[in-house]
Order: sequence, then structure tokens, then C-alpha cells
Amino acid sequence: MSIWWSLHLRREAASVPLARRLLLGTMESAGVDPDISYDLSIALSEACANAVEHGGDRELDGVSQAYRVTAYLDGETCRIEVTDSGPGFGGAGRDTRPVSTEAENGRGLYLIQELADHVHIGNKPGRGGAVVSFDKILKWRKGASPLMAV
Repeated sequence: MSIWWSLHLRREAASVPLARRLLLGTMESAGVDPDISYDLSIALSEACANAVEHGGDRELDGVSQAYRVTAYLDGETCRIEVTDSGPGFGGAGRDTRPVSTEAENGRGLYLIQELADHVHIGNKPGRGGAVVSFDKILKWRKGASPLMAV
């Protein structure tokens, strides 16, 4: 069995915990090991925070801009993708290099790379915007009957 969902969220700080809670609930229901769920929830929070912070103008024609989160749990893997409509990587404010340990921010992409098994950081073709996608091999809770088990 597979589970997938997609959210279209306003670029507001309050959207980050919403995406994280939905992911954690999905993982819990599927029987995913809590440590794996926690790692993925931190990575998702960082990707969402980047979309909120760097994803383009806050408002366009009086309407708050949005970003999209999509999660796929399929078999033994979870894949998460966060896309926005900002300048993309290489544009103002987007840097994937590690930052100083004294820096107050700028560690999000590094954390995602450390917490996930495979990471892709790039730009959307066409209109622009950033895409951060990552996946992780799933492990199951002891005694759980995972929804994904074949």
C-alpha cells in the first residue's frame, strides 16, 4: 500500500508545524519507527522554513504567496518534496554552503542533507522557484503492522 498527500500552504510561519504534524501523523499511522519519523519531520520543517523565508514576494496583488509540500510513502521509502515560487537557488538569499557554527541561521539545507538518505536541491524548470526533495529508507516500529508492508 502507498500513501501520498500534497499541501498548498501560505508562506507563513504557522504553516510549518501544520506540515510537520501531518507528516508525523501519517508516519505514526503507517507504523514507521519514531526515530525515522523524527528525522523526516525535522528535515521537512527546515525545507518549509526555507520556503517561507526565501520563496518569493510575501504578497502578490494583495494575495499571500504559497508553497507546496508533497509526501509519498511507498513501500520502504518516504519521499518529500517542497517547492516554492521564489528566485530559486543561485538567486538572492539561497546558498547551500555550510555556515559557521556561530551563525544563528543558515543550517537548514545542511540538516536536510544529514537527516535524509538522498537529497536533491535545485530549481523548478520554467517559471522558477526552488525544489528541495529528499527521501529516506523507512524502518518500522517494533510490534507494528506497517501499512506499507508487502
